[in-house]
Amino acid sequence: MADTKRDFWQTPAVEILRSRPGQSISDLDRNSTPGFTGDKSDGGRLLEERGADLSLLQEKLYANGRSGDKRSILLILQGMDTAGKGGMVRHVIGHVDPGGVDHASFGVPTPEEKRHHYLWRINKAFPRAGQLGVFDRSHYEDVLVVRVHDLVPEKVWSARYDEINQFEKELVDNGTTVVKVAMFVSMDEQRRRLQERLNRPDKHWKYNPADVTERKLWPAYQAAYQAVLDKTSTDYAPWYVIPSDRKWYSRIAVTELLIAAFEELDLHWPTADFDVETEKRRLAES
Repeated sequence: MADTKRDFWQTPAVEILRSRPGQSISDLDRNSTPGFTGDKSDGGRLLEERGADLSLLQEKLYANGRSGDKRSILLILQGMDTAGKGGMVRHVIGHVDPGGVDHASFGVPTPEEKRHHYLWRINKAFPRAGQLGVFDRSHYEDVLVVRVHDLVPEKVWSARYDEINQFEKELVDNGTTVVKVAMFVSMDEQRRRLQERLNRPDKHWKYNPADVTERKLWPAYQAAYQAVLDKTSTDYAPWYVIPSDRKWYSRIAVTELLIAAFEELDLHWPTADFDVETEKRRLAES
């Protein structure tokens, strides 16, 4: 059987999508499929195949966590509204056992959260040992939304880039692999997706009138995202830039990034802490 992954990935996702110094998101073609030579149908087939690979790797991590291994993986999803973060959780993370996933979504801070340091709520949501953690939005809201809406003075939010880098360094040093995904959708595609929500009664619950208001701040958000990539893409926690107008592409791209992160852990099944042959005999006699 052909190696489907190699057939379609001309350049590995982990290489071609990694944020590069000097990369300008204003030049990003958000309808492109970097590194991938197939079409939507190829992407759908590959997602199922690689989803099965991801599931097996996640099960190994979970098994090792049950056996005392402290390592974990954290996927951070950042993007404008309609970029596809929720779909990423359903269609990519949906391939793995939910029991091995710690998922957290970060919206507007609650009154209690506002009384604490902005990283307080993030600390509470870290993935446990052996878990795949998923952040739908994250601590980066405090240098994105906070910056764009001028919620705190510039001297406050501008100091957070270094603080976040140190925060993530400590997380990595403590055994968590961090995969940061910045999902970029075009204004035209965002309009189309918002229009779909308005046209379909079953999607009205997803529509937020504030999303249209936020569109007027598009240039400010792009500048804020550029600063995030420039200042917080590090060797130990790099950003990956995902063109997201084509949902099928963004999903297979993130699947590949996660598989690469799991493979870096070089996971093996834990050794039994009991005598297997003895237990076989005992079971047969029971």
